[in-house]
Amino acid sequence: MPTAVLTDRERTAVQAYLRLLHTVRAAFGDEEDARGAGATGPGLHRLPPVVPPAVLAEAEQALADAGLAGNEEEFFRLLHSWYPGP
Repeated sequence: MPTAVLTDRERTAVQAYLRLLHTVRAAFGDEEDARGAGATGPGLHRLPPVVPPAVLAEAEQALADAGLAGNEEEFFRLLHSWYPGP
């Protein structure tokens, strides 16, 4: 499999996206863990998972800096070529 050579800004965008993805997965994983542990019930209302705004802003800014904002097809092509993982 050929490896893509990313510019510094593209690499920064991919890394920011992966941090965002892992943050979202962790937030939803924590929610699932809490439900599985019986943390729900009468009077125990949990707030929905929250992604820190700074993590989302970092990803958005990195995409804009790399010229990839609004060009998801190109971004995901780069992402997959650089990080073909799950």
